[in-house]
Amino acid sequence: MLGDYIHNTLIIIRGAGDIASGCAVRLYKIGFPIIMLEVPEPLVVRRTVSFAQAIMSETVEIEGIKGMKCSFESALSTAKNGIVSVVIDPNASLIDYLKPEIVIDAIIAKKNFGTSRNMADFTIALGPGFYAGKDVDAVIETMRGHTLGRVIYKGEAIANTGIAGMVGGYSVERVLHADHKGVFHAVKKIGDLVEQGQIVGYVDSTPVVAKISGKLRGLLADGLTVGGSFKVGDIDPRGNEIDHNTCSDKAFAVAGGVLEAIFTYLSKK
Repeated sequence: MLGDYIHNTLIIIRGAGDIASGCAVRLYKIGFPIIMLEVPEPLVVRRTVSFAQAIMSETVEIEGIKGMKCSFESALSTAKNGIVSVVIDPNASLIDYLKPEIVIDAIIAKKNFGTSRNMADFTIALGPGFYAGKDVDAVIETMRGHTLGRVIYKGEAIANTGIAGMVGGYSVERVLHADHKGVFHAVKKIGDLVEQGQIVGYVDSTPVVAKISGKLRGLLADGLTVGGSFKVGDIDPRGNEIDHNTCSDKAFAVAGGVLEAIFTYLSKK
């Protein structure tokens, strides 16, 4: 039966940020066991909706789904017991060891850090940096707009523009960046409402100032070292209209493309 097949089909996701986690949530709800691979110090800003937070806090819960930091040895059993496994494995060594049927590259780095079609029976990548039909089997569009979430089987996603998507009439203004390399120290917390001109944190002694008013939907964890121009936060101008504790519309749109690609693959087996 399909249900039994799903419960026994391991999916490994490279990356555990907010977009990757939106995919994990939807796949988990269908019944797939999920393992997510991350770096030792994930530089994610939307931490309340990122399973990467488990690397820092051991456990995390997103929309009622528990994620847990795991060792290589415990990752598979944890995933099969209904918990999203999060493993420190930047080189994706666990993929070669466990040989999952499906691999998803959800690092969202705009370039390929070694994901290839031979990693699994079916491979998916999110966003630019991959050529569908050569690097991976399918690419999912991540650019906001008419094609967001569409599945590409031959070709590439829209190239990175370096400009944040438009939300509530604002684009680049809603993203907070470090002016230089240094250690980030938060003054505010995710979920706070901030006013334009307010200080939300510091990189060393240099203030990071809100360019618009709204809700802090994302903020880097305190004490992490960042490079110059690195994203440290995200303000949503819609304020309390947005729930910072649930996956975003963009994450679920991309996840819809992932589901379409996976079930198209399964239907042809």
